[in-house]
Amino acid sequence: MTRSIHDQFAKKCLTELLAPLGEVKSGFKITAEVREADLLFLRNPNATKNVPEIGLLGKLAATSALFEPFRNPVNPKQIRSCLGKLFDTHAKLEREAKGEKKTIAEPDVIRLWILSPTVSTELLGSCGATAGGKNWREGVYFLPKVLKTGIIAIDQLPRTPETLWLRILGRGKVQQQAIRELKSLQGEGALHNNVLELVYEMLAILEAREKQNLDVEAQELIMELSTIYLERLKNATEEGIQRGIQRGIQQGKQESKARERRASIESLLRIRFGTIDEPLSRIIEPIIALSPEEFTPLLLQLSREELLARFLTTDKTIVTEKNC
Repeated sequence: MTRSIHDQFAKKCLTELLAPLGEVKSGFKITAEVREADLLFLRNPNATKNVPEIGLLGKLAATSALFEPFRNPVNPKQIRSCLGKLFDTHAKLEREAKGEKKTIAEPDVIRLWILSPTVSTELLGSCGATAGGKNWREGVYFLPKVLKTGIIAIDQLPRTPETLWLRILGRGKVQQQAIRELKSLQGEGALHNNVLELVYEMLAILEAREKQNLDVEAQELIMELSTIYLERLKNATEEGIQRGIQRGIQQGKQESKARERRASIESLLRIRFGTIDEPLSRIIEPIIALSPEEFTPLLLQLSREELLARFLTTDKTIVTEKNC
């Protein structure tokens, strides 16, 4: 259960980071037997936006690639499965190119990147993987050249801004440290904030399932993310007021943002309570008036009864005032 949560987080995070560089396909079906690659990335040769911003991940995305992130350490069987997906993808893309009377040059042949929280020396040796050398960071290994495959040992990556976007896909202390670094960058750009929202979404899902038998690592991650939420709420008060003033001045330009907020609120309500019934649907409109920094912690921390008591009362007051 916890693994699937982190798998979804990894796919969403990679999609957010890679989308400016090309086409991203999650759950890409490869053969008639319905083999699925976690993420197919098709590089846009004209894309330059955000390449420096995502560091080492941007270097991995210099060519089209399959990305296979693992929550637990990858094992030999999984490596063979990933290679099978890669070869099937090669064959599929070659057939499509042939149908369009095109050829795929060797430098453009799609690559495979296996992202693992840790990798043993024994496993690397058994598949003939060697370190990337001076042109690559520690933790990057390559299988024999003809296989077009690299393995990233996330726990071996140096703790630098360049590796942040990969370390956040790790586990345990490595992931928690990366999340703290990401939080410190909040406000430095849309990409940082969007990925941070995905982190908070993961927290919401974990908290919604907290009563289930989560492992110790998942419980520690909940504590780490909850601490970040509380810090964010404390530091956002004045900023939220200023943003509220600006939103009032620019009200005519905020329709698309309102739609995005509604979608976020509905998503969090479904995560917390399963469905949105009539009473919950009535509190969405007053909640939209709040900034994401204000309403996200409330939706995560307040019970259903507390939310209804707080926002239905507000809603009734507004209705009464309008009638007067």
